[in-house]
Amino acid sequence: MRRVTIVVPGDDPVQIAGSPHLERLKPYGDVVLYDTRPATDEEKIARARDADVMINSRGAVKWTATVLRQLPKLQMITVCGIGTDSIDLPTARAMGIVVCNIPGKTAPIVAEHAFGLMFALAKRAWFQTNELKSGRWTRMDNVYLRGKTLGIIGTGNIGAEMARLARAVGMRVIAWTFHPSPERAAALGVEFVELDELLRTADVISLHVKLTDDTRQLIGAREFALMQRGALFVNTARGAVVDTAALVEALHSGHLGGAAIDCFDIEPLPPDHPLLACQQVILTPHNADQTPEGVDLLNAGAVDNVIAFLEGRPQNVVT
Repeated sequence: MRRVTIVVPGDDPVQIAGSPHLERLKPYGDVVLYDTRPATDEEKIARARDADVMINSRGAVKWTATVLRQLPKLQMITVCGIGTDSIDLPTARAMGIVVCNIPGKTAPIVAEHAFGLMFALAKRAWFQTNELKSGRWTRMDNVYLRGKTLGIIGTGNIGAEMARLARAVGMRVIAWTFHPSPERAAALGVEFVELDELLRTADVISLHVKLTDDTRQLIGAREFALMQRGALFVNTARGAVVDTAALVEALHSGHLGGAAIDCFDIEPLPPDHPLLACQQVILTPHNADQTPEGVDLLNAGAVDNVIAFLEGRPQNVVT
């Protein structure tokens, strides 16, 4: 078997550097790992020019059509997660580049994070902590979640696990998906409804859709206006699924009771981002799957994808 060059183009923050799973690639080729994020397209091209295979360990490192076309040697890309929105998939397909992801492995970890965000938001954890640290003893009601309705948008592996956790604490769960069925509803223990009905009915709304042309800005000013006054909003999907300006307006107006957000329209979050000026928010830095267990599962999955491809049996192929 011809030895190949496997490039990790920008492992910052650290995801796969130092992982014992990289050792499994030694029989197949040479691993070249960069521990800083490429600053320009030219730097991306320079780093990946000799790559047969690329492990894109950080979604913040984007691979546009312009960049991919400068990498004629590249045969395969795997991400270290579910989302592949960092890669121009039509261009990859046209060039014959196989793109793989890691679906499902960390679903319980991400769902637990979303569940924790929901509770932190309902109990006003950040707001009350900030009030106390500022010397204020502020009276504000918490939200009792038992008996409330959770609306789940997207019922893949993560959404399904979120439904299970919510039912365990006594919440009613309704859901929306592009492809509902009675069998799926029964398996998940949810009631599928139209999106507008979910928005009007749910006390808490949790996003779990992947980012596609159909879901980009799925939740905007119209959708926030449909939500109940005081509803809570959780997003652990992708920042671009939501119109951030509309979210900020809904928070500042008091129509939305709070938002818990793990993913943003701009990452890393700049210090002047408007969400940082909102009071009723819980924010985490796109790290829902970043537990030691989650990191190991993702690293193992990425390496498994590379080995499967090099052995002629590609798996988890997106395109």
